Amino acid sequence: MNIIKRRGWEISESKVTPEALFFNRRKVLGGLAAVPFMGSAQAAVNAKFADAGRAVTPEEQNTTYNNFYEFGTSKSISDAAQALVSSPWNIAIDGLVEKPITLSFDDNIRKMQKEDRIYRHRCVEAWAMVVPWTGFALKDLIALAKPKPEAKYVRFETFNDPKMAPGQQAGLFSSFPWPYVEGLSMAEAMNDLAFVATGAYGKDLPKSMGAPLRIHLPWKYGFKSIKSIVKISFVAEKPMNFWQAIASNEYGFWANVNPEVPHPRWSQASEEVLGTGERMPTKLFNGYGEFVADLYKGMEKDPIFF
Repeated sequence: MNIIKRRGWEISESKVTPEALFFNRRKVLGGLAAVPFMGSAQAAVNAKFADAGRAVTPEEQNTTYNNFYEFGTSKSISDAAQALVSSPWNIAIDGLVEKPITLSFDDNIRKMQKEDRIYRHRCVEAWAMVVPWTGFALKDLIALAKPKPEAKYVRFETFNDPKMAPGQQAGLFSSFPWPYVEGLSMAEAMNDLAFVATGAYGKDLPKSMGAPLRIHLPWKYGFKSIKSIVKISFVAEKPMNFWQAIASNEYGFWANVNPEVPHPRWSQASEEVLGTGERMPTKLFNGYGEFVADLYKGMEKDPIFF
């Protein structure tokens, strides 16, 4: 059973155009058809944060235009990603926790209380989309893990299976530091916006989008939102993330969206809205600054965005 919660960071239904395939059994995703269910109160609650002004990206496009380097370097990896064996799937939790555990996706994660969230997504490559996710707050999974007080960071790891994933096989990208790794501070991971996605568009998460579960962090560049997680470790030291290990001058640990800090090879001042070709000004923290900016106070001179 899914629950519906209204928060100040949600995109107003008046600013989210329906995508025809949204109409699913829960009937709770964004769009004009959902207005009676959501109620007029949401518009008032979300008025200060209802400036997305964009349609939800069509499912067909979102599931076929992806970065998933395990299955290739182009955006057209959806066919190759069907090789991903996403069931059975286990997630190991270890490190600075009361007791290391292994969770079965089917037996444990599927039973977590779910909710639906519509989030903006901003890629470091300067394109953007709007995605309707299903899942649960990352802090709920952290509570289940019971980390010790000395845990300051969370390290996420995806699978490493060259037989299944051609991008991990010997060749041009065999020198990449597989498996894909990402990390967050505990404060970031406990923020209300940090989300574990298990579905999209009212369905189970497609393989091309990181089945069976991934992280989504709407205020950060998309490469922080690691896909197909198999291990979560609670650690005392800041972990080295995948792209930082490859090019630390281009990709840093924090990776917060900032239009004023360019990537070394391109500007971040604007973004292309996927599917429309329209360019829009990039918003600081992807427009979620009201809810995350306090996490970075005192870090003004730190390279927090790359």
